[in-house]
Amino acid sequence: MSSTTAETGLSSTPSRARAGKPPVAPALKRKRRRELRVALAFLSPWLIGFVLFFAYPLISTVYFSFMHYDGYNPPNFVGTKNWTYVLTENPYFWTAMRNTLWLVLVMVTLRVIFGLGIGMLITKIKTGAGFFRTAFYLPYLAPPVAATIGFAFLLNPGTGPVNHVLGQLGLPQPGWFNDPNWSKPSLVLLALWGIGDLMVIFMAALLDVPTDQYEAANLDGAGPFQRFRYVTLPNIMPIIMFAVVTGVIQTLQYYTQAMVAGQVASGTLSGSGQNYFPGYPNGSTWTVPQLVYNLGFQSNDDIGSACVVSLVLFVLAMAFTSLLMRRRAGLMGDD
Repeated sequence: MSSTTAETGLSSTPSRARAGKPPVAPALKRKRRRELRVALAFLSPWLIGFVLFFAYPLISTVYFSFMHYDGYNPPNFVGTKNWTYVLTENPYFWTAMRNTLWLVLVMVTLRVIFGLGIGMLITKIKTGAGFFRTAFYLPYLAPPVAATIGFAFLLNPGTGPVNHVLGQLGLPQPGWFNDPNWSKPSLVLLALWGIGDLMVIFMAALLDVPTDQYEAANLDGAGPFQRFRYVTLPNIMPIIMFAVVTGVIQTLQYYTQAMVAGQVASGTLSGSGQNYFPGYPNGSTWTVPQLVYNLGFQSNDDIGSACVVSLVLFVLAMAFTSLLMRRRAGLMGDD
């Protein structure tokens, strides 16, 4: 009996060892825990920032989107009423969405084209390149509020010097920020005036293109257009995609310039004691971030609806970014 038990015990022990995972030595466990603590210590600044400035605000925004909350009284659960109000009942949501998407399409496209074009021109200049580089970059350093106020006065339809010059030349004199048909193009002109950031980025990318590829293209008889298409463009494509992605995200958050331009054009500058309603003229400068501010803080104190608009903006930014990154992977041949 005892011999059978001993034999059974001896035969069952190796089978259990083979069936399960090999035992981990206590020293190895302590080493792994120590390495995990070291890794978490190095990651702690990023983890703390991620939780405080992204995860917690995002979760709070989702939570308040289902609440009626005015910032003073305790939040009250209302289900999907905020979503229904924003998407179907709010008279400004779709206007702001159309304006924002128009700015994303036109402003980002023209900024990339102009930034790349100016960068290519300056890299070809032999004399005075430093002066032109500084001249094009300096407007980017101007504060957005000051630059917008200056542009609004320059483009004033009655007293602005731009329309005065156009009148002297016998050309049409647009209403600029006072005309719904010209207000968004005026904002695009303001964005193109401050093109210095993209110019510098594209200049660095253009100067990094290998010269031997240009020499090989010249030997093959390639003209300027062929050299740009088959040599320059493939080498700077990652920088172009970076400019497009960051430009889309920034334009989806477009707020300051549109707000200040509308205030100056309507004569209701901040501090004048007048309450300014965004979108002047006729809602043409409404943007989604302005609607968030208007719903949450300016008129209705409806933070729940403002959170809904913020989530829609977040989803749009994620969708645009994912689409552009997938497009970049296709162009670069990534898996």
